Amino acid sequence: MSEALDYTNIYTEEDYYNLPENVRAELIGGQIYYMSAPSRIHQKILSFLHLEIGNYIRSKDGSCEVYPAPFAVKLFKDNNKTVVEPDISVICDPEKLTDRGCTGAPDWIVEITSPSNSSHDYIRKLNLYADSGVREYWIVNPDKKSIYVYYLEETRFETTAYTLQDKIKVNIYDDLWIDFTELEL
Repeated sequence: MSEALDYTNIYTEEDYYNLPENVRAELIGGQIYYMSAPSRIHQKILSFLHLEIGNYIRSKDGSCEVYPAPFAVKLFKDNNKTVVEPDISVICDPEKLTDRGCTGAPDWIVEITSPSNSSHDYIRKLNLYADSGVREYWIVNPDKKSIYVYYLEETRFETTAYTLQDKIKVNIYDDLWIDFTELEL
């Protein structure tokens, strides 16, 4: 993730949706943050998680839906200055789904860091997701081989640290575990 576009201008959802189709960016607090192309390892982790979560939901005939990036998430219904593109979004309330993506907090978000955006995921987005009511937020860091699981307990996130060698329980489900050893990184 690179620097914000220009701190002197405040951008809106309309500006975000008018960006060229080939441009990946997020709008946070009225600032546009451009995103670089993901690495192969990033995409391998993204594909693995998308398949694991999707297969679980399908096997349970579940009502939740899983969406990989790019997928626009407007976290706050009445705020037109924030639209993010999490790597993985799990939405269990079909009322939140729109033709443009999701309006409201997803139940579970996964972000996979890259060297250029890790502080963005660990600080800016962590606070944003907590404030919007995301129930569970995972930060997967391939470089450090770590996974931080944040689970919303009433008004604040509880945190547990894992490695890419762990089998991790998904808190929003009773019986979903993600075994990262199957990734073979």
